[in-house]
Amino acid sequence: MNKVILMGRLTRDPEIRYSQGEQATAVARYTLAVDRRFSRNNGSDNQQTADFIGCVAFGRSAEFAEKYFRKGLKIVVTGRIQTGSYTNRDGQKVYTTDVVVEDQEFAESKNTSSQNIDGFAPVDNRPSPSAAGDGFMNIPDGIDEELPFS
Repeated sequence: MNKVILMGRLTRDPEIRYSQGEQATAVARYTLAVDRRFSRNNGSDNQQTADFIGCVAFGRSAEFAEKYFRKGLKIVVTGRIQTGSYTNRDGQKVYTTDVVVEDQEFAESKNTSSQNIDGFAPVDNRPSPSAAGDGFMNIPDGIDEELPFS
């Protein structure tokens, strides 16, 4: 089975092209920066690194990417890995690996993504709903009659 699920941020706006012929098809190419959970230095420092993975979408998925995806946006992609090769102008064989997108969706709200565009996550200073530590939210005294159930 060839199945890939990725979550990452777009490194730049998608590049859109259209195929030649009577039935022109949109083709979108973009690169996702996907964080690694481990360090390359065998855990000696906790610096997080990323892999840059090329993705290609066709048809309606490509048109969706062109319309809504922008640099810095966090998305989730489901697809399959496809390898290929070609000979460049210098006569050298070049090998390629891409994720062919089958499904793509937003991984955060529009408001959150606009705040994260500079690479800084917003700070959430709201108190935790489970402040009591037992997994339940504390309900203030005296509001029993306002609850929607009895």
